[in-house]
Amino acid sequence: MANLSQQKRERMLAFLDTLKKKNVDDDDTLRAIGEIENELNSKKYGLVWEQHEEAVDIKMKDYIPVFTEDHDREITAAPGEDYNFLLEGDNLHSLKLLEKTHKGRIDVIYIDPPYNTGNKDFMYDDAYLDTEDGFRHSKWLSFMYNRLSIARNLLSDTGTIFISIDDNEQASLKMLCDEIFGDKNFFATLPRVTKKSGKDHTGAVAKNNDYVLMYAKNHDMAQFKGVFASNEDYPLKDEYYNLRGGYKLNQTLDYDSLWYNPAMDFPIEVEGKMYFPGGDEKKYKSRHNGNHKAKDWVWRWSLEKFKFGLDNGFVVIKQGRGRPRIYTKTYANASISKARPYTIEYQTRETKLSSIALIDNKFSNDNAKKEITKVGFDEFGFPKPSSLIAQLIQICQNQKLVLDFFAGSGTTAQAVLELNQEDGGNRHFILCTNNENGICENVTYPRVKTVITGIRTDGSKYSDGIPANLKYYKTDFVARNEEYLSDALLQHIAEMIQLENGIKLDGRRYLMILTDEQADDISSHWDQYPDVKAIYLSKNVLLTTDQETLFEKIPVYIIPDYYFDFELREEGESW
Repeated sequence: MANLSQQKRERMLAFLDTLKKKNVDDDDTLRAIGEIENELNSKKYGLVWEQHEEAVDIKMKDYIPVFTEDHDREITAAPGEDYNFLLEGDNLHSLKLLEKTHKGRIDVIYIDPPYNTGNKDFMYDDAYLDTEDGFRHSKWLSFMYNRLSIARNLLSDTGTIFISIDDNEQASLKMLCDEIFGDKNFFATLPRVTKKSGKDHTGAVAKNNDYVLMYAKNHDMAQFKGVFASNEDYPLKDEYYNLRGGYKLNQTLDYDSLWYNPAMDFPIEVEGKMYFPGGDEKKYKSRHNGNHKAKDWVWRWSLEKFKFGLDNGFVVIKQGRGRPRIYTKTYANASISKARPYTIEYQTRETKLSSIALIDNKFSNDNAKKEITKVGFDEFGFPKPSSLIAQLIQICQNQKLVLDFFAGSGTTAQAVLELNQEDGGNRHFILCTNNENGICENVTYPRVKTVITGIRTDGSKYSDGIPANLKYYKTDFVARNEEYLSDALLQHIAEMIQLENGIKLDGRRYLMILTDEQADDISSHWDQYPDVKAIYLSKNVLLTTDQETLFEKIPVYIIPDYYFDFELREEGESW
């Protein structure tokens, strides 16, 4: 069948070509025709929206974003361990800087962006967007496109991103992510229960869920783990519970949907009673005389395996519909070996995360509110529970570095820290959030501090604490027309080094050397530096032969050009 849209486009382009020939000397007309041609030849399938420019984008035309550390908010509760980071400011600026330090390094991203409900949940250029704004969806898509494009660059080759969203933008976000990450890298749209009951509704339907979209950086390289079996999955108990965990009865030993094999069609005697597949001795004899279907009644286990299972508690006989049936037990942490001689094998059973796993009430907003109240905050919009983020992190094979650039109340930090406490892991987090209404200073940071120290903001005890380290950065700006631009940017190099390497330049274990004079001073007092782990050296510093010998057992890293070299070159300067 003909592509009518294509035929119409070709007619219009042919007409424009005629106009170009008639106006060959009119530059303004030719430019206008060229713009129309570009529009006609632009993408014809996929998500299309009006692109908008943000104030934060405009600001970067005249200013270079940098980080400035707030030393008063540093937390060091795990001396010698790497640092986590809380980045205060517009997340686009933070992401631009993270792209310099963490490109291809993030294992897991979880974000809970504005849902764009039109009910003062999405602020764009210092104004809340409401349902009367005709470009509400386009502005939101432009906003998300700028951030998700960088997020993809930050993900490692095995990395995964999870995005919470509701019906207002779920469809457009799915198409946007298909464009940015590639539809082949889409894994799932997971519905999540928000509340079990409530008055909110859309017409005649109560709205009790939102969604989590799941994409990989590279579908073929992404690696996932199963989730541990829960007590709800194995609810029954017997005398073996302490060793094997709970069990469930979900399979009978005989089936009529398996390929018929006379070797698996035999009588079983238990306590003087005979059992036949299908429960009928006459039909059993008839099958052995050749009167059977391709798929007919047989046992799933051999007689030898059945005897082993019966002797070791893996078999239960219960009254079924019309006849007694033999059932097999499936234990949470034990099974019969596949190979002979049969033995009992113990393991922690895992299953793939179900596409409807997040409808469990433990993942609801109601539990999130209880959780944040327990930490010490009474009111906070619509937080997500740490159990949700922990569950998403846990299914990823690689999960050492977790990023949340819509950090809100700091739930992701709590999830990471509690997972580390639970399994002895060594995960670290990077949080980005603005300070709208004081959220970063008054909620995000205090919450993370409470989880680490175990002390609420009012001085009461919350827990025994989870030792960890944290650095607090604020986004700042250096004017591009700064007279001494190179020197001004150099004042923020320490923050970039610390962020990229998860360390603290403390002048003792980790040293930064920017000048020959600093190198001379350190080398002349080298006996005062017994615990040096690494040196970060400016490329403009020329070490003497003696200094190279002195530092030869210490890793020396040249401070990379990629921190601000691009911006310096743009302004005609270079280090």
